[in-house]
Amino acid sequence: MASYEIDAGGEGGLESFKSSRRFLAESFRPVIHLKSPETRRDEVDCFFIFVFACVRGKLCVFGLIGRKQKMNASSNGLGSAGAVAATEYIRRHHRHETGGNQCSSAVVKRIKAPVPLVWSLVRRFDQPQTYKPFVSRCVAQGNLEIGSLREVDVKSGLPATTSTERLELLDDDEHILSIRIIGGDHRLKNYSSIISLHPEIIDGRPGTLVIESFVVDVPEGNTKDETCYFVEALIKCNLKSLADVSEGLAVQDQTELIDV
Repeated sequence: MASYEIDAGGEGGLESFKSSRRFLAESFRPVIHLKSPETRRDEVDCFFIFVFACVRGKLCVFGLIGRKQKMNASSNGLGSAGAVAATEYIRRHHRHETGGNQCSSAVVKRIKAPVPLVWSLVRRFDQPQTYKPFVSRCVAQGNLEIGSLREVDVKSGLPATTSTERLELLDDDEHILSIRIIGGDHRLKNYSSIISLHPEIIDGRPGTLVIESFVVDVPEGNTKDETCYFVEALIKCNLKSLADVSEGLAVQDQTELIDV
């Protein structure tokens, strides 16, 4: 994903945004420029959520990517049966102990690629940059086993620079990965997440239902809704990228089979 700068009067209504949030005019420094007409809307949304996420040390989300939507069957294209299955998977595999000053939520994504292919990307605790667009570099310590650590560098221009993360669970049979953030320069304190993959038939072909849940502290000065909105936006960007990479590889595999 490319790096951009924002024109003051460019896409996203930056000027009207500044006038409605007067304090932002004093502390905001444009770091993104939408000068590429082929820039995808989902890429722009992912960047907006971060460009405006941290103002004067506070985690702030002002709804530039639209109104917050609760997870439901229609918004995720699951249908009623799919929603029931997703709810059961969450109940079974996504258990978080949430404290009084924490928030927790889950994001669901359908991917038109088989579970083994998607899992081959997700399980690489040592290579999150394979599909996570905001990771610029990762250095892992030790083998892929419980307790392994990785040092993640975040791309410049975002309200974070580094993250130290520990592998909590890697289940190749159930296709479940869990990590916990234990340090770094960011606002996600006591953050832990679980991602699980489940087989599903999509358009008559093997597909994958991906569920990622999290729990995190609510930063001082922010609400649970604001914090959940911010983290959900990050996860949605990651899962959108995971889908793009996985589906691209799936098409490539199908093409190679046809060529043979």
